[in-house]
Parts: sequence; C-alpha cells; structure tokens
Amino acid sequence: MENINFTPKDILQKEFKAKMRGYDPADVDSFLDSVIKDYEAFQKENQQLKDENERLLDKVDELSKQASVSKVSEDVQPSAGTTNVDVLKRLSNLERRVFGSQLENDDNDSHRI
Repeated sequence: MENINFTPKDILQKEFKAKMRGYDPADVDSFLDSVIKDYEAFQKENQQLKDENERLLDKVDELSKQASVSKVSEDVQPSAGTTNVDVLKRLSNLERRVFGSQLENDDNDSHRI
C-alpha cells in the first residue's frame, strides 16, 4: 500500500511527551484508538477489494478465452440454411480443384499398366 505512513501498530505504540498545560492523555489515547480501528477497517476493505479485483480479472480472462473460442467455432460452422448435402458438395468440388490434377494423373497411370 503506497503513501501510508503509519500502521495500526505504529499508532498504538506512539509515545507523546508530556508538557505543562498539554492535552489530556486519556483523550488522546481514546482518539488514537478510534484512528487505529479506522486504519484496520480500511486495510481489511482494501484487501477485500484487491481480492475481488483479482477474481474479476481472472473471470474476464476466462470469458475472453471462451469468447474467442466461440468466435472461431462460429466462423467454422456452416450458415443456418446450409445442409449436410451442401457441405458435401462443396467439399467434393474443393477436392476436385485441389486434387483433381493428381486424380487424373493417377487414373491415366493406372490405365497404362
């Protein structure tokens, strides 16, 4: 925790010099006890917020990963109007374009034998 000069223990152990016509020591101690309680409450709340922030950052990372996987799967899946037959036809056409020359060469080689 940055910019914090005192811990609750520092406040509790602080000794003040007594002077004539000074403040009432019991009144000062009572006030410092209240300050210590506030410090402890702020430290506890700060730690809880840090923990929650870490948990939420982890959740954001997890959801971001899920969203990217979901986006990839949406890109891969065929559109709603596409049937399996359409997909098979597209695949067959693609195979002919990619492997067509090889298939024709293989057929010609088999006829020569």
